[in-house]
Amino acid sequence: MNQIIHSISLTGDWELDIQHMLEQYNKPHTYEHSVRVANEAKRIAKRFGLDEEEAAIAGYLHDISAIIPNDERIQVAEKMQIEVLQEERIFPMIIHQKISRRIAEDIFKVNNEGILDAISCHTTLRKNATPIDMVLFVADKIEWDQNGTPPYIVEIKEALEQSLEHACFAYISYLWERRENLKVIHPWLEDAYFDLKVKLEVE
Repeated sequence: MNQIIHSISLTGDWELDIQHMLEQYNKPHTYEHSVRVANEAKRIAKRFGLDEEEAAIAGYLHDISAIIPNDERIQVAEKMQIEVLQEERIFPMIIHQKISRRIAEDIFKVNNEGILDAISCHTTLRKNATPIDMVLFVADKIEWDQNGTPPYIVEIKEALEQSLEHACFAYISYLWERRENLKVIHPWLEDAYFDLKVKLEVE
C-alpha cells in the first residue's frame, strides 16, 4: 500500500488528515465534497439516533481513493487483492468505494467494520444495508460531487422524512428507472434495489 500511496502523519483530526492527503494529490474538490458529506452524515445520524462520529469518519474517508487516477484503479485494486467485478472493469469509477475502504483501513488505521463497510458500498449500497451504510449513502447523494442541484434532491429529502430505507430507495429507484442509460448496473445496486423493494413493500 505504501508503495502506491504517500504516507501522511496522522494528527487524529479527520478533516485535517484528509485535507493533507488530498492536497498532496491536488484534489481540493474531493476534500470539499468529503467535508460536506461528513457534515451531512452527522446530521442524518443525529436525526435517527445513530453514532455521529462514526458517520462523520465514514464521510471524511469515503472518497479518499480519488488520489488514484481512474485509469489506474483496476490495476491498483488487483495489487491490493481486492475482488474486481466485471462491471467494475467496464466502469472503473465504481471500484473507488472498495479502494477507499482499503486506504481507510491501511493508511488511516480505521478498524471499525461498520465504518469500513459503509465506505465500501457508499456508491452502490448493498442488500441488508446497515444504518450507517444508509446514512453515508444518502449523505453522499444529497451532497453530490457534481455542479448544480441533484435532479433527485426533492424526492430523496421527502423520503428521508419517512426513513433511511425510503431515502435510499428514492435514489436507487431514480437510477433504476434510467438503467438503460447507465454504463453498467452494479450487482450490489441491483441487490439493494430488490432488497429494499421487498422490505418497503413497493409494487
